[in-house]
Amino acid sequence: MKRFLSALIAAAVLLTFTGFEINAQKPLDEAALIAKAKRIHAEVITLDTHVDINTANFTETRNYTQDLPAQVTLPKMKRGGLDVSWFIVYTAQGELNEEGYKKAYANAIDKFDAIERLTKKFAPEQIELALTSKDVRRISKAGKLVAMIGVENGYPIGTDISRVKYFAERGARYMSLAHNGHSQLADSNTGERDGKWLHNGLSELGKQAVAEMNKWGIMIDLSHPSKQANIQTLQLTKAPVIASHSSARALANHSRNLDDEELELIKKNGGVVQTVAFRGYVNIEKSALRSKLSAEILREFAEKENFKILERAEVLKLPETERAEYGAKLTAFRVKMRPIINERLKTTAPDVNVKDFVDHIDYLVKKIGIDHVGISSDFDGGGGVEGWDDASETFNVTLELVRRGYTKKQITKLWSGNLLRVLDEVQKVAKQLQKQATVGRKAQNLIFRRIMVKI
Repeated sequence: MKRFLSALIAAAVLLTFTGFEINAQKPLDEAALIAKAKRIHAEVITLDTHVDINTANFTETRNYTQDLPAQVTLPKMKRGGLDVSWFIVYTAQGELNEEGYKKAYANAIDKFDAIERLTKKFAPEQIELALTSKDVRRISKAGKLVAMIGVENGYPIGTDISRVKYFAERGARYMSLAHNGHSQLADSNTGERDGKWLHNGLSELGKQAVAEMNKWGIMIDLSHPSKQANIQTLQLTKAPVIASHSSARALANHSRNLDDEELELIKKNGGVVQTVAFRGYVNIEKSALRSKLSAEILREFAEKENFKILERAEVLKLPETERAEYGAKLTAFRVKMRPIINERLKTTAPDVNVKDFVDHIDYLVKKIGIDHVGISSDFDGGGGVEGWDDASETFNVTLELVRRGYTKKQITKLWSGNLLRVLDEVQKVAKQLQKQATVGRKAQNLIFRRIMVKI
């Protein structure tokens, strides 16, 4: 009887964690665990919802078919088993005037064009743009890599709401209404720094943008707007939302992460939170210490090699081409220095790692359920942790999930199933809204014709 009660108690303990299932089998040894993780990794579709791009890497002579210093290239995706990369049409927040909107729009179109060059001109036999979940599965089954497009910051639409539809036609399948700095559409999370807000959430144009994104099948991304803007968006949207690259604020108190109230609202909405492997959003304390000491080592060696490391403000003042060149040189220098930094700091300032990252996945799964959690990196935009610091190391995330007892079914949901489910639902809502609009126009035309006949 005692043995029976003990078994019941053990089962109850296991069931309290959504991420695990009862497994009466003997624990796997390390070799068997790795073999199991490799099988799962090869069979699931792995999807990263946030990869920033630099258009200097999308030219005839320099592009992602080469193994560039960038964290994501086609060779790195293949080595790491990363099947789907959402390339980001990112625009930094600028002035809210016609000149600012004009520059932002040109920047966005430049990035749309760059992604199109990669998929249609440079490497159509290796990677293809997907617009639907069916596309993702078809392309992956054919043995090719998959590209998808997200828009980070709605700033480039300016005051022309019709650009939402145009961005959808160019392949955009999610968009955030703000980035770092208040846009014409929504307040940013950065308002927490000084308590200054522009709209107290969404602007009237922002509310229109929510409706337009619902209508044209663009997922609404909550990763950068303010909490108030996110709550208002969730009240207005007719479709599920995503947070394309955010982690749990309960574990790392950063304004870019989502607090428990936001998480619960996203769950209620049917959306998904794509946990982000960004050191500063995963473990603030470890990241801050590591960054401080790493910067000191970088400057020490940069001085020896006559390489000047610029302050962020100095970088932003550079012309775009020079900024891109400097960014590439800095990335290459950091890659070169990584082994030295790792050796020097392994005991004094251990890096934020895959285990820390998966702690956030565990938290989110417990808080809002396995159906509402996904995975993202923010590679080439500051993202990465030790063990998943570029696309070639993607397997390590699956390995850690297997190590913690997640099943293949659960890992499939985390890597792509949940995100693609939301995309399907968003596109279903869009078709319904478009149909309603068509019916409404026909009814209006009929009424108009009847009035004209009477006249």
